[in-house]
Amino acid sequence: MVLVLAAWWWLRTPAFVLTVNPDRNVLLVTIDTLRADALGAYGGRATTPNLNQLAAHGARFDFAHSHAVVTLVSHASILTGHYPYEHGIRDNSGYRLPPNEPTAATRLKALGFATGAFTGGFPLDHRFGLASGFDLYDDHLNQATADSSDRERRADLVVGAALTWINKQPGRWFAFVHVYDPHAPYQPPAPWAARFPTEPYLGEVSWTDSALGVLFDRLATQPRPTLVVVTGDHGESLGEHGELTHSLFAYESTLHVPLIIGEIAGRASASGGRRAPPPNGVAIESAVRHVDIVPTLLDAVGAPADPTLAGTSLRGVIASGGGPDRPTYFEAMTANVTRGWAPLRGVIVDHRKYIDLPIEEFYDLPNDPEETTNLATVRTDRVELLQSTLKSFNVAPPGRPSQETTETIDRLRSLGYIGGGSAVVRVTYSDADDPKRLVELEQTMHRAAELAQNGHLDDAAALYRIVIGKRADMEDAYRQLALLYWRQGRQADAIQTLESALANGVTQSEVRIKLGQYLAESGQPGKAIELLQSTAGDDPDALVVLGNAYWLSGRAIDALHAFSRVIELDPQSGLGYENLGIAQLRLKDFAGAEQSLRKAIAADPALSGAYTALGVALANTDRAGEAIDAWKRAVTLDPGDLDALFNLTKTLAEQGRVDEARPFGQRYLAAAPPASDADIELIKKLIGG
Repeated sequence: MVLVLAAWWWLRTPAFVLTVNPDRNVLLVTIDTLRADALGAYGGRATTPNLNQLAAHGARFDFAHSHAVVTLVSHASILTGHYPYEHGIRDNSGYRLPPNEPTAATRLKALGFATGAFTGGFPLDHRFGLASGFDLYDDHLNQATADSSDRERRADLVVGAALTWINKQPGRWFAFVHVYDPHAPYQPPAPWAARFPTEPYLGEVSWTDSALGVLFDRLATQPRPTLVVVTGDHGESLGEHGELTHSLFAYESTLHVPLIIGEIAGRASASGGRRAPPPNGVAIESAVRHVDIVPTLLDAVGAPADPTLAGTSLRGVIASGGGPDRPTYFEAMTANVTRGWAPLRGVIVDHRKYIDLPIEEFYDLPNDPEETTNLATVRTDRVELLQSTLKSFNVAPPGRPSQETTETIDRLRSLGYIGGGSAVVRVTYSDADDPKRLVELEQTMHRAAELAQNGHLDDAAALYRIVIGKRADMEDAYRQLALLYWRQGRQADAIQTLESALANGVTQSEVRIKLGQYLAESGQPGKAIELLQSTAGDDPDALVVLGNAYWLSGRAIDALHAFSRVIELDPQSGLGYENLGIAQLRLKDFAGAEQSLRKAIAADPALSGAYTALGVALANTDRAGEAIDAWKRAVTLDPGDLDALFNLTKTLAEQGRVDEARPFGQRYLAAAPPASDADIELIKKLIGG
């Protein structure tokens, strides 16, 4: 009887359909680095009750794919409804979404929706152009908590910021919520780490689901229903096919993503104080793509279809429980634009996959979901058909990426991205350029980075030399090897490494800029000027290094001109204002220095060096109290800022605040700074030994 009643209840409950309703809210959630097979709704082992519930009463798409395998490129397609070669972003660095590119936000804002975005990772910083159309684009990562980095913020903090905004909206709203937590390194909070002690990635996914549950629960209190769309921007290899994370290949582990569409009824949906039972979920096996999301959102709120969009609405597919497979275009261009390896692009048609590389690949996904058997030389008829489909997309090669600032590159590299390269894009590539032939070098680079992080610098350097010996154009191997030498005090070896990179035809401008920096800081500013003077052009990073070289050569006016040019090129350059302020400080122009340094902080509140220099300017204009506050902020942002620690200790002690000065002085001494014996003895004397 129980089974009969359960079946009767299930059959009388209608299946989920996506109706047209202009009077609804819209929530788009993207979960970074999310494999479809991690979620419980897709048969995975992560603990994901909230996403499971959404899928159980909505539409779960079992064959959804991204168009790229890195965060910025994928999100640009999600938000614009266009393929990467159409919107122009091909990697996480060196590209910007054009300001006139329509997005989901600009389209829904034009329909009267309030629009807010809340991001959890630096790859979606507003500088990359995705903020267009949003009334609020909250990417303030460094302001999340006192101990957080400026690279990411936890999912619960992103959700909290989104809820604060949602609760203030009197009318319809569109919220874009991006949570970054499943991205490497995998460090879930304690309860989830304990639940998955050997699989921290699943712990991160489970924690993220828990954080999103708070958001979903709150939507039920909204006066309107909320359409909810959840997807991953891409997946994670976790060692499959020799790839540890993502960005190199486009196998299903990184290309296949979850896509769930559901609706959470608001309080106005209740009738007589009772809600209608939620609909039964539907599972759809038809092929769908990220470019279908924007057309679906517009269709759901009654907006007319836009024929310029690459995708089509999924509303009809949901209603019929399936539909014709939609050809899927995908690409992975990071290794191409940064290292000069072969570009990777391909298509999926009728659940068969073709990867266009010097060594072609073809996979029959229904029979080989793990892509273990390459049938390209066996199924030549199908390969030719998919080649024709790929040609129909008219894929343009990636343009050469523009130069990024050092700060942008450093943030991206701290998250595991190559970043910063600008290799020459060639017309033809050989088998030797195929990423499959070069994945061993990628693995070696990862091992070297881990060794360096754990203090095994000599072992790391040996691995970088092996990489260079096998592939003489590996810009990031030269750069990392030179950095290791520099940290070891082997200045001549660092300089020789970068000089050999240039001699071997490495074209990336960062090598030349870093070489100029090392030359200037090792007492050879004249050589740095000779290297950069004719090539710096309008490159802000090159101009900063050139300006410092001018200063070290005694050419103060030329240095000021170089730093001023940086600001002309980018009026929002915090680093530009910081360098200008430091130069003015050295010239004892304290008023001018203060003005420049305050502009630096306004542009980027995370610049610890600007606070340190500002403290010096304030101290020299008889404002010791303000100087102390500035130095305290500097050491909060950078606990190892030795100049700030020294000045803070000295000034506090001179004011008789020895007890307050002592912890800062102890940190200074514990850091074993490369300072004069006189400075060390002074700090010891000031804090009492």
